[in-house]
Amino acid sequence: MMAFLQNAFVIIVPFMIMITVIVAVHELGHFLTARAFGVAIDRFSIGFGRALISWKDRGGVEWRVGWLPVGGYVRFAGDENVASVPDRDDLDEMRVRIVAAEGPGAEGKYLPFKPLWQRALIVTAGPAANFLLAIALFSLIFATVGVSSTPFSVATVEPGSAAQKAGFLPGDHIVAADGRRMAGFEDFYNYLTPRDGVAIDFQVQRGGHDLHIVATPAKGQVENGFGGVQDRGILGVRPMAEGPWRYVRVDPLIAIGMGAERTWDTTATTAFYLGRLITGRVSLNQLHGFVGMARASGAITKQAMADAPHRLGDQILEVVVNLVRFAALISVSLGFMNLLPMPVLDGGHLLFYAYEWISKRPLAARVQAVGYRVGLVLLVGLMLFANLHDLPLMRVFRFFGSLFS
Repeated sequence: MMAFLQNAFVIIVPFMIMITVIVAVHELGHFLTARAFGVAIDRFSIGFGRALISWKDRGGVEWRVGWLPVGGYVRFAGDENVASVPDRDDLDEMRVRIVAAEGPGAEGKYLPFKPLWQRALIVTAGPAANFLLAIALFSLIFATVGVSSTPFSVATVEPGSAAQKAGFLPGDHIVAADGRRMAGFEDFYNYLTPRDGVAIDFQVQRGGHDLHIVATPAKGQVENGFGGVQDRGILGVRPMAEGPWRYVRVDPLIAIGMGAERTWDTTATTAFYLGRLITGRVSLNQLHGFVGMARASGAITKQAMADAPHRLGDQILEVVVNLVRFAALISVSLGFMNLLPMPVLDGGHLLFYAYEWISKRPLAARVQAVGYRVGLVLLVGLMLFANLHDLPLMRVFRFFGSLFS
């Protein structure tokens, strides 16, 4: 029982803090942009459910912290139905009601009556805040801890491997892959992982000369942080370090540029992986939900503590650095996924706004309602699939069964 509670604490607490911060930043992006455009806002909530604490600021916005600290939301004034953008009839009715209650011109402070470009920016600001958060987190690591720098070369080439077929030789120094610089073996490994069956153009230094070798990694499997295995691309080379493994701190301005580059690379990899998932090149078993991410968070925490066993300060630093890096990756994923053109996501709002811009009128409310219901079913179904796949159900049943035995 105690072991279960300790594991639950290590897994759940860091993950809940991480998700709450990431989602709060997302909602803060919506909030600050809306406030800059003078949109009336009723509430900004961190967490859901009954408020533990709440207060109102000078602008009349209720700030609250809910008892369930997973996520948050912004509620705009007059937003009676968060799952729909009002159509023309709804807008006319809303305008009459607002004018009758607050006077002519009062409708101008409500979100549905703001210019289309302002509404689009308010919606886009949430995902944009997640990308900015990722840039800030990556930059913080690069400027304080440093950049992993481990120059390497090919020690051996496995017989019959993709590397041998492509012409790799021992001693080759891999400089770049598809134009992306490889600072160390970690970059090389991360780039290969989602690209099994995809031809990659490697820039290689051999005997003082630059060569281009095109190789197609084979599919293999490796353990992941979610308690299972994942497919990954395998080239068939064993690396050899050409110097000591180390972190190199960089200038803060350079760190910001590197943080932006890492965020872009992560976004591009996410898009690439999603494309392979949709086309069936990657199994749905590789999809993970909140349960899997929580387990990964716990695994990262445990591994970091094991990697720095001697001093408590080293353990804490290692845990923090790894969780910050993981938070940046999740923030990028959240920002990217929210831009997908699916109703109930920010991308769905942008899709409806695009229709309004083209047709000069909002989409009919009944059509929006159907779209949101379909989108909600798809999203909930996807989340259930991912989380049930991650959840070790037999272990859960055994645990609860042991409580009554």
